[in-house]
Amino acid sequence: MQIFDAIRSGQLSQVEQILNDDPKQVHLSDPRGFSPLVLATYLGHLAISNLLLKFGAAVNRQDGAGNTALMGVCFKGDMPHIELLVNHGADLNIQNKQGATALIFALQFGQEKAGQYLIEKGADISIVDGQGNRALNYAQDKYLKNIIPLLENG
Repeated sequence: MQIFDAIRSGQLSQVEQILNDDPKQVHLSDPRGFSPLVLATYLGHLAISNLLLKFGAAVNRQDGAGNTALMGVCFKGDMPHIELLVNHGADLNIQNKQGATALIFALQFGQEKAGQYLIEKGADISIVDGQGNRALNYAQDKYLKNIIPLLENG
């Protein structure tokens, strides 16, 4: 679990050394099912996230709750990470165990810019989560007036 400690402390050079010594560590899971990429993105370590992707981290890997790295950054509106993951092939429409997608996460937490970006990149706005809600419902709940028309007319 050495790689997870290095990621938590934000030590890029140490993560790089670990991966150079044992590239398979990019595929490990911690006890909660987090991959190194999920942890790095969640903690906002962009350089480490980029490094992990270069070493072959699975961009669409899900943790124990079915969440992906993209979902974990969308609720924060972390645009640099969102763009990095999308540019590395993140699936915009994966659903977690509660049926939420990255778009639903973004809008549920009021992250309008992230939501607009995901829609522009092709996120499916018709997906219904486990509570029976679509992205539109969350946008309306948060009064995200710039994105509601995109969801109503899409």
